[in-house]
Amino acid sequence: MIAKISSGKDTAGLIRYLFDTKKAKDHTDPHLVASWDGFAPDPGRTVDFTATKKLLVADLDLRVKQARRLGRAPERHVWHCSLRAATTDRHLSDDEWADIARRVVAATGLAPQDDPDGCRWVAVRHAPDHIHIAATKVRGDLSTARHWNDYLTADRELAAIEKEYGLYKVVRGDRTAAKRTSRAEQEKARRQGRGKPARERLRAIVRTAVAATTSTEGFIRLLSDTDGVLVEVVYFPSGDVRGYKVASEDNTAAGKEPVWYSGSELAPDLSYPKIRARLEATDPHPTNPSDRRRPNPWHQATTATERIPQHLSGSDDRASQAHLAAFGEALDALPLLAPAPIRAQLREAAAAFERATRSRIQAEHHHARALRGATRAMLREPVPSDGTALAMLLDAAILVTIAATRWHQLRHHDQQVAAAQQTLLHLQAAYDQAAAAPLAVLIQRRPPQPTVDRHVHHIRRAIPEHSEPVLADPAIAALTAALAEAEALGYDPERLLRQAADQRALDDARSPARTLAWRIQRFGARPTPNARARAAQAHSAVRPDGTPGAPAHEATTVSPPPPRARRH
Repeated sequence: MIAKISSGKDTAGLIRYLFDTKKAKDHTDPHLVASWDGFAPDPGRTVDFTATKKLLVADLDLRVKQARRLGRAPERHVWHCSLRAATTDRHLSDDEWADIARRVVAATGLAPQDDPDGCRWVAVRHAPDHIHIAATKVRGDLSTARHWNDYLTADRELAAIEKEYGLYKVVRGDRTAAKRTSRAEQEKARRQGRGKPARERLRAIVRTAVAATTSTEGFIRLLSDTDGVLVEVVYFPSGDVRGYKVASEDNTAAGKEPVWYSGSELAPDLSYPKIRARLEATDPHPTNPSDRRRPNPWHQATTATERIPQHLSGSDDRASQAHLAAFGEALDALPLLAPAPIRAQLREAAAAFERATRSRIQAEHHHARALRGATRAMLREPVPSDGTALAMLLDAAILVTIAATRWHQLRHHDQQVAAAQQTLLHLQAAYDQAAAAPLAVLIQRRPPQPTVDRHVHHIRRAIPEHSEPVLADPAIAALTAALAEAEALGYDPERLLRQAADQRALDDARSPARTLAWRIQRFGARPTPNARARAAQAHSAVRPDGTPGAPAHEATTVSPPPPRARRH
């Protein structure tokens, strides 16, 4: 059950709306189900509707007028709360709605139980699935009711009501969600023919700008260069930057002035201080294009992403929260890099996961420097044309989303769990499109059957705990092709398989063979080590008992390359 609470100045206007059946077509049979004393006049159950409505307004406003004479009436004296049941809930009776209304006004402090001086209120039902509570905030002693945090207190009471009445349990948040767009903003966007209100569009633009920059100066500059976006920087008297405001050129007020939003009004983590903290925790990335030893930023981002499930299984919640925030930034950047057919799915994935990046746990952003740095570097590099790098990253992103869902579930972050689950659907759809062509190309390079049989033997020996689901996977042809190519480059297939399986989260993969194939392709793209490094890795790859062990570093998983042919 959801509560929506607001304040106003016009008791008569609210009552007129609640009992209106002409303009509001969904208002059917409006009538009172409860009131402060049980004897309030009901305009919906009388012959003279107009006279009874005026009498009800006068009764509700009686104490307000008395307090106004003494100069003690609040300016916004009307309290309005709508309570709506879920579409799957049964239709509650009038008596049940009356009980719910009494409990809500008592919980919020407007009319505590057995308090003769409680505020005057009525509950109006004009549709089967919801009621409205209209109250005036002046108590019997002409003091103003103390109803601070009324939304939270009402929400806690509604959670108990859902349990007692057997109603749908609403997913509740922790007050870290972005502010919802109002109905007026939604209607304005609809009139303008836009899919989303200005606030939501600006939120996505700002998040993308954060993901694409490495400094606050670059962030402001990028926003200023964005078409259709107005930016205003706010300064302290000392001249230091205090914050920023953004507006959309097509979103103006009645006086044709832009409607401005501060960063914190867009989302809690988009305030200027929080953006600055995140940008300061970003690894610098080499920008010299002549440096041939520079690592592939796509592979770096995928490697950092694959480590996130392991971080989420640890005990450092602040580090885990930092990795989720950095992963959200990577999702924000992907639509800029992906081919047109999957951009819409990736935008939806980024928008959904935005809620999963925030919780009451404070992030220590320095833990996720590597992923942030790789994400920025990806945006400065030409996008790979074959789609393999994107498929690898999306495959890793799916496993992170599953791990994030589990992490939030253990901490009872209900809204974040729902957001991560929604993200997973969009990422899987995008991955299926992105991976189709690279997988088909890889499968076409499948080696001869004797080589396939040899690699099947490697799979059984290297990863016995995963061998059965891997060998039963339809994508086994892609995996054997990747193993054959890596072996041709001088890599040890069994060591590569062990390293790929040690990346964890393999049990969550929809297609473990595809996940292993992507990882092995990425490992095979690294340069092979020199003789000294191979000797060190051979030493580190053996346990004290003589059994082969997991390599200490990713680069230690390769075997010596075959001797090169002498150049004539």
